[in-house]
Amino acid sequence: MKKTMLVLSLMAAFAAHAATGPEFDAKRLSQDVKVLSSDEFEGRGPNTAGETKTVDYLVEQFKAAGLQPGGDLVKGKRGWTQNVPLGRFEIQGPVTLTLNDGKASQALKQGDDLAVRAAMNGSKLIDFKNAPLVFVGYGVTAPERHWDDFKGQDLKGKLAVVLINDPDFETGEGDFGGKAMTYYGRWTYKYEEMARRGALGTLIVHETAPAAYGWNTVKNSNTNVMYDIVRKKPGAVHAPMEAWIQRDLTVDLFKRAGLDFEALKKQAQTRDFKPVELKGITLSAKYAVDAQVINSKNVVARVVGAKAPNETVIYSGHWDHLGIGLPDAKGDKIYNGAIDNGTGIAALLELARAYGKAPAPARSVVFLAVTAEEKGLLGSEYYASNPVYPLATTVGVINMDALSARGVARDFTISGSAKLDLLDRLIAKGKDWDLSYTPDPTPEAGHFFRSDHFSFAKKGVPAVSFGSGNDWVEGGLAAGRKSKQDYVTANYHQPSDEWSADWSFAGMAHDLGLLYAVGRDLADSRDWPNWAKDAEFRAARDASAAQRK
Repeated sequence: MKKTMLVLSLMAAFAAHAATGPEFDAKRLSQDVKVLSSDEFEGRGPNTAGETKTVDYLVEQFKAAGLQPGGDLVKGKRGWTQNVPLGRFEIQGPVTLTLNDGKASQALKQGDDLAVRAAMNGSKLIDFKNAPLVFVGYGVTAPERHWDDFKGQDLKGKLAVVLINDPDFETGEGDFGGKAMTYYGRWTYKYEEMARRGALGTLIVHETAPAAYGWNTVKNSNTNVMYDIVRKKPGAVHAPMEAWIQRDLTVDLFKRAGLDFEALKKQAQTRDFKPVELKGITLSAKYAVDAQVINSKNVVARVVGAKAPNETVIYSGHWDHLGIGLPDAKGDKIYNGAIDNGTGIAALLELARAYGKAPAPARSVVFLAVTAEEKGLLGSEYYASNPVYPLATTVGVINMDALSARGVARDFTISGSAKLDLLDRLIAKGKDWDLSYTPDPTPEAGHFFRSDHFSFAKKGVPAVSFGSGNDWVEGGLAAGRKSKQDYVTANYHQPSDEWSADWSFAGMAHDLGLLYAVGRDLADSRDWPNWAKDAEFRAARDASAAQRK
């Protein structure tokens, strides 16, 4: 009886919202995710047959929704896509890895001991012998925090062994935001910093808690085809070798070098840390790399504003996933990406349908489905660096990534702990949908830097990545948290991220009312939301203030 009353209550709530705004269809959401994450789409890898099918499907749906093409100009007219040139890098043949401790040689296995990425520095062959290893702590150079892990250490010809996350991750206190990860904690920063310092390579030590995911995720994400935006000097941001190394193997290497891994990790959490060479330990590696320049596509649909068409509100999500990769224990090689990010793209399409049926807003609204998020936010980075519509007059970005396909929640969240007016608007409007705001429960995982809104934030554009809540109407926090953790452990970046007929999509259908309302209010207003005064992105936004009236 109680469950029946709950369902009737939810139906009444949906009806009330539908009276003041568009209705979002859970069945359509389910169907979009089912199609996009089917084996036919081959895991939606960039520059594959799966991309072609995905782009065609998105264009078809945007057309049916009544939107206009908003991409690159083709013979004076907008097309449905933005061309995104990417470097494509794939290891060809075997990866030979040989460890030497001065007493014996040991063959290491790609994917089991190390997860070696295809070189993105322009090299067609990585071939070095007996490179020394140097432990550089967290590998951070942060002058504003008076922090330098290198102390003048020369890394040329050497492999830097570096910890993931920030120096204060374990203690929760310090100069790097406590548990909340800064950009210094992200693996992208580690690779970039070692390249800047001329290292031969980087070995990031994998530990599940500070990485926020297990070794399977590392292996599947890094032993696949790699992509990057096309760079004039790729060696400036990519060392020849980029890899992750298993923690247990690292501990063993330290022991063979007469070092205590845990003791040195504690030292690395202090300003006084100095790099330590793993004496007697060397690594040799040889593998070929096929490097090409390929073209992928961002899909761009648009509702043209009736009064201020040159001012733009953006809804975004990434259409790509990992494509076809290493098989799992069942032999499945297709990384379907149902939750990540079939859900975000389904949400994008449903929002587009709602805008397509409604009268045109004052400002333009763009629906941006970007490529190569899984390769490092590359599609959104390319758009932010080559915007189709000026960033100075982009009002804000609402991104959607890996939403819950389950039931209705009482709350919502965003990736990271950024403070900005867009969040204030979501919180205020959320009350109309019986949704309260819950801060990112795991800011130490660095989610703020792991989704496409970050590409816009770096340029100063107010941007958030919306996240489904964990406080479920049916089951409460315990059920919501368990579902999320089960997904991260068993399905995230694995072939098992597949559509399920058991998913109700009721929560997404409910939450889209909030996202529509906030975006629509912005599109019909003259407001220009901004970052908090102490936000690191405020200065970049303020620099373009003269272009907003």
